[in-house]
Amino acid sequence: MSIAENSPPRGFRPGQLLYDSRYRSVTIQAIALALLAALLIYLIRNLVDNLHALGKDINFGFLDNRAGYDINQALIPYSNDMSHGRAALVGMLNTLLVASLGCVAATIFGVLAGVLRLSKNWLVSRIMTVYVEGFRNVPLVLWIILIYALLTEATPQPRDFAGDNPTASMLFGVIAITNRGTYIPAPIWGEGGRLLVLVFVLSLIAIWVWRRVARRRQAATGRTLPVVWVSLAILILPTLITFLALGRPLTFDVPEAARFNFRGGVTVLNSFMALWLALSLYTGAFIAEIVRAGILAISKGQTEAAYALGLRPRRTMSLVILPQAMRVIIPPLISQYLNLTKNSSLAIAVGYMDVRATLGGITINQTGRELEGMLLLAGFYLVVSLVISAAMNLYNRRIAIKER
Repeated sequence: MSIAENSPPRGFRPGQLLYDSRYRSVTIQAIALALLAALLIYLIRNLVDNLHALGKDINFGFLDNRAGYDINQALIPYSNDMSHGRAALVGMLNTLLVASLGCVAATIFGVLAGVLRLSKNWLVSRIMTVYVEGFRNVPLVLWIILIYALLTEATPQPRDFAGDNPTASMLFGVIAITNRGTYIPAPIWGEGGRLLVLVFVLSLIAIWVWRRVARRRQAATGRTLPVVWVSLAILILPTLITFLALGRPLTFDVPEAARFNFRGGVTVLNSFMALWLALSLYTGAFIAEIVRAGILAISKGQTEAAYALGLRPRRTMSLVILPQAMRVIIPPLISQYLNLTKNSSLAIAVGYMDVRATLGGITINQTGRELEGMLLLAGFYLVVSLVISAAMNLYNRRIAIKER
């Protein structure tokens, strides 16, 4: 009886790159990467050749040239004698301002509308349905223009607040909403203002520590500690005591009605208000549906178990339902934040000077550097979007269910 011996293993053969499942996927990926690199090289060379034929080159030196145009709202000092780079920076800050405030307001509107749409009160749920469906099914640019038209056409003129018999009155006596803009008090910092800010920041840190202590105690013992009232006390009492002890280092310059305009205070442009409100309400309608879907994804048994333990509906929603729903809500919520940030470029419809209007508009028209301007504009939106995604993904990993 003969015994078959194992044949010695063969060496590597080129044919294995295509016919061996161990190497085939790597081969296909390498070929696809090489073709993509070749395409990019071809496009870049073609672009450089076309620019050379037009007598142009890729140069970002135009950012140092004088801008020569004004910007109606600037968070940092700016004049038309400054450079295009400075104007672009002002536009970026304006974009970040409306995007950050829009994300906060849209989240508030969306969470409230999403929860109230599930209310057992027929009227409340139907009002929220009208809000959600109305804003979701009308283009955003129309809402921007509509809100801007209401702010400019349906509000009084500044001169209506002046005189012995004014026909318009200020909101709370300090805020004036006019067809030129909204005038609000401007903070004036005196001596000791830095110490007041430091106390305020330390109070916020103390609130964060207290909330963590309360959360850990609840997880360990099941007993809840007062969070809202203690947080308010930690925030208000030290700040108020410091404020009074330092002799009121913070005062406000309240706008005063003059003959044709207001003196003092801070002017918030109607273009900014219209863009911010439209972005917040429009995106909030989508977030409301995300929140509603996240809540409905939680089993009704969770609610019934919470009620059986004696929890009230409000605490059941805040302590049981929403924490579990956040794992479903966060991923699509990231997309809505990104959409809001990119949709802020519609500010051009109402004349708000964001980065699209400065760097992507006037600067390109004046310098003729459309390629460089578009590259910088795309790079800015890309960086902002990546930062938002990274921050939200980090939060999503923190609230994810951790296996033991």
